[in-house]
Amino acid sequence: MSESAPGARPRWRRLGLIALEIALVVGVLLAARAWHAPQLADENAPAFHGERIDTEAPTPIRLADYRGQPLLLVFWAEWCPICRLELSTLASLAEDGPVLSVAMRSGHDAAVRDFLRKEGIQGLPVVNDPDGSLAALYGVKGVPVAFVLDGTGQIRFVETGLTSSWGLRARLWWAGRAQPAP
Repeated sequence: MSESAPGARPRWRRLGLIALEIALVVGVLLAARAWHAPQLADENAPAFHGERIDTEAPTPIRLADYRGQPLLLVFWAEWCPICRLELSTLASLAEDGPVLSVAMRSGHDAAVRDFLRKEGIQGLPVVNDPDGSLAALYGVKGVPVAFVLDGTGQIRFVETGLTSSWGLRARLWWAGRAQPAP
């Protein structure tokens, strides 16, 4: 009967504990992501109207203005560090297609405009939601949350947390393909 090398058992035990810790961290992250996600997937997006505050003068806007094409609707907040990372990506996406962002609980219009200017964000359509009522309509519990709508206004994807520009572009492409022909 051969004996294992001294110290072999503690090494496997250590590796097992590390694997268990990694599994627990991943489990907690997945649970937090599931809690954070709104429950509106595969439904029609709730209609709303508001004012774009990223323009010289506030401009009325309705979700229905985007019918006929896929739309990326993103809820973010000035106080959210992950949102700050994503804003330049969203502005880049807005150059290529329809994007509408909602600043949730980020202060009054002038404060949000000032924040966008300080961050160097231009060309990103922004609706202010100072009291979170629009976010509540969409079931948003935390930010950032991105909804990808098809041309009929149906929610095709919901993405929570930090996401990539190519991932959002792929979802928009798919939402454009998924809508029924007129």
